[in-house]
Amino acid sequence: MPYLADRVQETTATTGTGTVTLAGAVAGYRTFASGFGASPVRVNYLLVSGSLWEVGIGTFNGTTSLTRDTVLSSSSSGSAITLAGTSNVYCTAPAELLDNATNGHSYAMARGFAMP
Repeated sequence: MPYLADRVQETTATTGTGTVTLAGAVAGYRTFASGFGASPVRVNYLLVSGSLWEVGIGTFNGTTSLTRDTVLSSSSSGSAITLAGTSNVYCTAPAELLDNATNGHSYAMARGFAMP
């Protein structure tokens, strides 16, 4: 399962549809390395490049790169967007993850399980 971390957002000058090279935190946010540590880890991400966006699951290598392993949704009909210029990379929870959590909670409550 991919991980989430609070207030993680970096910029990138990467172009194209491949691996993203992270270029540092946006003011007021943390880097992926400060959010996830120095070991490779699967993460949920959001890429924004101009009016284009992509939500997916990737692998942060523990230093400065993020592979785009699975695109969950995008402004490009569900395909990887083509990055151009300076873009932003966020850690975010995709709708699919939130929907599953809500469904799981509802199921547990209906079955009488105690929930925190």
